[in-house]
Formats: sequence, structure tokens, C-alpha cells
Amino acid sequence: MIATLPKTTTSSFKNVSRAFTAFKRSPSSAMSTKLSLESKLKLRDGHEIPRLGFGTYELDDQDAYNAVMWALESGYRHIDSAEWYENEKEVGSAILDYCKGASLPRSEIFYTTKLKINGGYEHTKKAIQRSLDACRLGYIDLYLIHGPLGGAQARKDCWRAICDVQKDGLIRSAGISTFGIRHIQDLIGEGLPVPTVHQIDLHPFQARQEIVTFCKEHDIALEAWAPLVRGLRFNHPSIQALAKKYGKEPAQVLLRYSLQKGYVALPKSSSKKRVVSNTDIFDFELTGDELIGLDGLDEGLVTDWDPTTCP
Repeated sequence: MIATLPKTTTSSFKNVSRAFTAFKRSPSSAMSTKLSLESKLKLRDGHEIPRLGFGTYELDDQDAYNAVMWALESGYRHIDSAEWYENEKEVGSAILDYCKGASLPRSEIFYTTKLKINGGYEHTKKAIQRSLDACRLGYIDLYLIHGPLGGAQARKDCWRAICDVQKDGLIRSAGISTFGIRHIQDLIGEGLPVPTVHQIDLHPFQARQEIVTFCKEHDIALEAWAPLVRGLRFNHPSIQALAKKYGKEPAQVLLRYSLQKGYVALPKSSSKKRVVSNTDIFDFELTGDELIGLDGLDEGLVTDWDPTTCP
């Protein structure tokens, strides 16, 4: 079960010290030999999450099924879905079929899905059951509030429901997505469990330094849901230069950056070739100076939506 923390301020010396310690221990400083397709990150609740996942946003019906099968066949062991994506059934079917064909237990695959609407306590419990019925996987490895919309009370009620269902074992880990710092503080300030994971738009062109620092201070793992910047900056001179230096594709450079920053990366693609090529990121390592240089590309670029400042 996830523990609670007292409300703190990000400016305190204690929190800065804690953040620095977390940075030193984070995978961002890990050598390439310590990162592989099998690498996992231990969460604050004791569970482990694969460092490289496969996202299924905008993948529908058979396309979702096929892409997940390609991902699993390529070695991914972390699949990200959501009620909002309307593909939980197809994603779950692909996982079950792959596990059956490969003689793997379902527990080998880390499955994430998310709450679509922050409609209150009872609504959330029903939504979780709908997701369980749709995927047919027996339990959910990670369940997230998909966004902070709906107001403070709705967020708190939904989070209480998720944490209560977690006690029954139907959810292993619980977290949030696209929350601003104030939204997270509202939960912590109520004495509610600290989210285990925060999934948000993270890449060199959207660094979100304040949110990243806050999450590190509170031992909240960060997932990057658009690590490839949706292809919008593949031709950026800095990305192109690194791709040429290492003999890699721009997407592979961006994924390597995400992993070395300590994030869980969630690339997605409907192309089998790209699904496979996105795993070819463990035979090179960006230097410290190169990471700093990529950090300097931050322009606050939003690739999809950004409700981090909503009421």
C-alpha cells in the first residue's frame, strides 16, 4: 500500500536535500550497461514497472490488437491503455493471446489503464470494474486518474475510491496523469496516499522542471507519455546531430534521453517497423553534457493537452 506524507513546501532545505538524494539514486545517472529492455523501476509501493512501455493512444480495434501483439513479440512487457482510448478490450485480448501463445503468466505483463471522468467516489469504483471487465486480465497493474478536470473535491473523491479498490488487490499501483503541483498538493494535504506514478507530457521541448522536481521530492515516479514529441521535432538540429553521431534515428535519441532522465518512456506507433526500432536504444549512451544540452531545448511545447493549471 502507498504511504502518506505530510504536506511540505518545495522551498524547504529538507525537500531540496531529498530531491538531490533522489536524483543521485535515480536511473538518470545509470550507465548504459545497466539499462536494457528488461530494466524495471521500483515504485514507492514496492512494485516494479518496466522502464520502457508501449502506448496505445489513438489505436483502435484491430490496429490496437496488432500493435500490442507486435510490441509484446518485440520484448515490451509494459502496455499502457485507458478507458478514454476505447481499446481496453483489444489491448487485453492481445495480452491474453500473447501470454497463451508464449506460455507466459499474465503477471509478466505490466498493464496500465486510466479513469476517464472524475465523477466521484461511486462512479470511479464502477469505472474500475468496467475496465476490469473490458480487459479481462484479472487485475490492473497501474490505475491512473487520467486528468485533474472536475475540481478539487472530485479529484479527492476519485482518489479515495481508487485507493480503496487498491486495498482489495484489484489495483496493484495507483497514480495520476497530467496533474499540476497544486492538484497533487490537494491530495497530500487531505492526508490521502501519495500517488505512486505521475504520467505526463515530458520530453526535451517540455521539461516541466518544477513538476519533475516536486515529484522527485515526494518519490513519485515519472512516466513520459509523449517521449517522441509526436514527431514534431525529429528534424531539430540538435536531435539530428545526435542521431548522426550515434547512428540512430531521432526517435531513438529521444527515448534514450527519457530513460537517462529516469523516466518511464511510453512510445507508441501503429507501424511494426517503428515498434521494433524503438527498442533499439540500449547500445549507446548520451553524455552528461548532451543531456544538459537537450534540457536546454525546453520551449514549453504541448503535444496534445495540458490541464496542469485547471481549477
